[in-house]
Amino acid sequence: MDNKVKNALEGGISSYASLENIDAAEFQAALFKSFALDAPFMDKVAAMDAVFDDFQAFDELREVAFDLLMINFFAEDVQKLEEDYLESEEWEQIEEDTLDRGTELLNIFLYLKECEDDKIEATLDDYLKEFLLVEEDEFQDEYRIYEKVIANQILAESDYSEIAKVSTSVTPMDELYELFYPLVSFFYESKPSTAQYGEFTSHAGNKSYETALYHVIVNFNK
Repeated sequence: MDNKVKNALEGGISSYASLENIDAAEFQAALFKSFALDAPFMDKVAAMDAVFDDFQAFDELREVAFDLLMINFFAEDVQKLEEDYLESEEWEQIEEDTLDRGTELLNIFLYLKECEDDKIEATLDDYLKEFLLVEEDEFQDEYRIYEKVIANQILAESDYSEIAKVSTSVTPMDELYELFYPLVSFFYESKPSTAQYGEFTSHAGNKSYETALYHVIVNFNK
């Protein structure tokens, strides 16, 4: 398993289990086993889903885990396949079959990998303008998804309470619902202390889930 993916899963699962007061040992072991399978991508997705079906207490993390499974596939499995596999009809079909899976965190993970490769610092402005290209006419879907983030970029220089306050304007109909707070908070503080994690949680609406997402992003970035 890719180290970044492993760190992210461990951080997110541990945080979620702690706040939900549930044991994570069996669930984490089973999930790691599904990620490590030597099998086609969709078989690994099925194995991952089976783990979440068996451990319903962690179901809230299912789509985040899907994003990480996808990143793990790009980082580990693709190297074992044909060079142009990601341009093949088989992969196009997989993309079609998984259109409704995952979250916007996938873009964050791809961006952070790119930052590491290019040896540049991750910033909200760079993520929006240079990675998502929200100012380009042909990328208006991204602009729509991130409109509230674009309008509130200054929050990356504020604090958790201000970020959380604005996050309440993001509704369940928005694709960044419950992602806005941890996402913007990461660009505010990418290496939080234990005390800062506690402060983040105190302002979160869905404390277990949003804090887990924050841990996932921070740990993926290590």
